[in-house]
Amino acid sequence: MLIRILFFGMLKDLAGKASDSLDLPEGSTLDDVLRHYQTQVPRLKELLASVAVSVNQEYAGPERRLHAGDEVALLPPVSGGSEPDSEPSNPSRVQIVREPIDPHALLEAIKHPEDGAAVVFEGVVRNQTRGRHTLYLDYEAYEEMAAKQMSTLAEQARAQFPVREVAIVHRLGRVEIGETSVLIVVASAHRAAAFEACRWLIDTLKRTVPIWKKEYFEDGAVWADGEPFPAEVPRPAGSPVRGRASK
Repeated sequence: MLIRILFFGMLKDLAGKASDSLDLPEGSTLDDVLRHYQTQVPRLKELLASVAVSVNQEYAGPERRLHAGDEVALLPPVSGGSEPDSEPSNPSRVQIVREPIDPHALLEAIKHPEDGAAVVFEGVVRNQTRGRHTLYLDYEAYEEMAAKQMSTLAEQARAQFPVREVAIVHRLGRVEIGETSVLIVVASAHRAAAFEACRWLIDTLKRTVPIWKKEYFEDGAVWADGEPFPAEVPRPAGSPVRGRASK
């Protein structure tokens, strides 16, 4: 059976390609895929502790059984966003875009007369990283999965916190110094709930939504270190390597 494999972030660089096709026997699992690529991709074995895997845009563990036509993605720790120094959520409020983000326009669209607070988190590209002068950032995503994850986060925030509305917009592609990479707006009757929901959203987005950033400097470029996946995201760390899968 034929499986489609996707690589993102630093794994794409290590594999030398963004996608691959793998022919596996019926009954194969994600563990078989991982064992195959440990022989093909240098350094993958040592990175397994920090890598997550998805099947058809859902996080999955190494025991997951595969079927013909499945799409498997190998995901390094995500680095979307920018580090800070009861109805379904409106789909138009959760977006992945490539054009500049207009914070004021989104804030004005979110606010309602019954709101007592509207809290905004705006992740902005800064001009240095660990003392190195940054020229610009370039964001990439597993777009279909990222959009689903962002919509789920918006719905979870509305369920967990007494807030009326949530908006999340993330930009992809080249983002210049001073430009907005991610924007989160939370509207609520009370400020405490809005602050708590906004903080939870950006912290969770940075650990679970498959978006990565590459930092460009005067002397080269590197993929930004991502934050560890939370415990609830299955990972292949510790899965045994028993040989090589067929191809």
